[in-house]
Amino acid sequence: DGPSARAVAAIAVRHGLAVGYGYPERDTERHGVLYNSAQLIGADGAPLAHYRKTHLFGDFELRWFTAGDQAVVQTEIDGITVGMMICYDVEFPENVRAHALAGTDLLLVPTALMHPAEIVPLSVVPVRAFENQLYIAYANRTGPEGAFEFVGLSALAGPDGTARARAGRGEDLVIGDVDPDFLAASRAENPYLRDRRPGLYGPLV
Repeated sequence: DGPSARAVAAIAVRHGLAVGYGYPERDTERHGVLYNSAQLIGADGAPLAHYRKTHLFGDFELRWFTAGDQAVVQTEIDGITVGMMICYDVEFPENVRAHALAGTDLLLVPTALMHPAEIVPLSVVPVRAFENQLYIAYANRTGPEGAFEFVGLSALAGPDGTARARAGRGEDLVIGDVDPDFLAASRAENPYLRDRRPGLYGPLV
């Protein structure tokens, strides 16, 4: 609820849009504890959902951040169940499946993905959307910072396993539709969740 959150809320109200964004969160109750977090602000400027990244990537994140412990965070916008995760989280199939089982329709994934991991937005994210029968909005950074080269390629992946909208490697405004009717039809045709056999998967946990 600091200055940045209030600034984002003002943008949301001004444009009549919900806004999801990532930021470093300081734990106000535990001194020195930081989370890699994301927040979703509604079109009325009120916070709708808050998520702390559960899977930290590499020495840099492990040095500075504490992992969150809540895999599924959801809210609802216009009848759509919206879930949140951050970057590396989406690369774990169990993580996205947990959202699918909890009824997430649209998964928001703010991201800072670097070269040479282009396989994630180009292949992994559409496959995750298909195998879990949901939409994934994967919003990545672009351009260089220090030794890093962020690759862009943001996408809205659909339950049919295609990129319903796709950005390039530079700054882009990408607009795509989350269609409830298309989602329902796709889920009826691809009943992965119904056909699961959880009794066989014990070794995974």
